[in-house]
This record gives sequence, C-alpha cells and structure tokens, in this order.
Amino acid sequence: MREGGDRRPIAARNLGVSATLAGWLIRHRASANGISAAGMVAGLLAGLAIAATAWVPGAARALWILGALLIQLRLLANMMDGMVAVGRGVTSPVGELWNEVPDRVSDTAALLGLGISAGSPAWGLAAALAAMATAYIRALGKSAGAPSDFRGPMAKQQRMALVTLIALWCALTPLGWQGNLTLWALIVITVLATLTALRRLHGAARALRARS
Repeated sequence: MREGGDRRPIAARNLGVSATLAGWLIRHRASANGISAAGMVAGLLAGLAIAATAWVPGAARALWILGALLIQLRLLANMMDGMVAVGRGVTSPVGELWNEVPDRVSDTAALLGLGISAGSPAWGLAAALAAMATAYIRALGKSAGAPSDFRGPMAKQQRMALVTLIALWCALTPLGWQGNLTLWALIVITVLATLTALRRLHGAARALRARS
C-alpha cells in the first residue's frame, strides 16, 4: 500500500470499529503490503466461490454466501492497508504496486467468476475490462498531473456492492426468482463502468487543460 497521495474516500474509515481494528493491527506491526496481499487472496477465493456455483450447483447457496463474505473481507483489507500504512507512518518503494495490482486481480476474479456463474464468461470478461479501464484512466490521469478521480457511477465500491447483493439474492431466494439476474448485473457493470471510465477521462482532460 502506498503512503501519502490521494486516498479513496471511504466513509467506513470513520467508524469506531474500523479505528479499533486498525489500531490493533498497528500495535502488532502488521505490514500494509501484507494486508493488501491477504485482500487479493480473499478476492481470488471470492471469484472461485462464485464460479463454483455453476460447477457444484448442489452447494450453490453456500458458495454464494461464501463469495459475498470474501468480497467484503477483500474490501475490509483494502481499507485496512491504507489505515495501517498511515498509522504506522511507513513507506514502501513498491507501495504503489501493492495499492493497485491486488485490486485489479480481485476485481477481475469476482467479475469473471460471476460471468462463469451466469453461463457467459464473455460478459464477465467485458465487465472486468471495463472495471480495469476505470482504474487505468484514474492512474493515467494522476501520472499526468491530474487529481485522482474516484467518481462513479460504477467505481470499485459500487461494483463490489452490486456483486455482493447479487450473491446474497441468489443464496437466499428461490431459483425461480433469479432468472438472468447475474447476466444483467454484468451488463449493468460493463455499461456503467465504461461510462465511469469516460467520465474520468473527461475530468482528467479538463483538469490538465486548466493547469496549462
């Protein structure tokens, strides 16, 4: 996890339980990069659990719940790595890589897993590429001198919130209520993440023109 620079606004950072957990990790000298790595493992396992709902339909409900829990664990790690890094006041020469790469791996795993579950890996790949485009344009804009842009409408938190809700819905409702919900969720993510990428590109261009 990188130190300093722009940070993604996360309201949950202000919760007492978040501060307590971060404080415990700081006292035990937890590695921010290690937390990022643990989050990536949780993200990979979430994608595998979601994909497995198509491979082991008899265990699908339990796998959907497991996938939802692992996605939330991944997001918790994404928040904790930054709080620990700031709290410990440490820097890492590879912090920027640990800040970005695990997120891209985790997003791709979850969305490809959802595509496999929906019987449409192509839509899973499309959603993963659109999600990656949002992060790429944000990073590119920042490297060119524009502020980091975390706007939606389909930023990381919104994407993972939607996947989590879909997973819980599939776990808790009758099969007849589910229909093509997973496929439509991927289509919505693809379209809105593409819109998000274009919005961030326009914002970066406007900020850079204003500076020149």
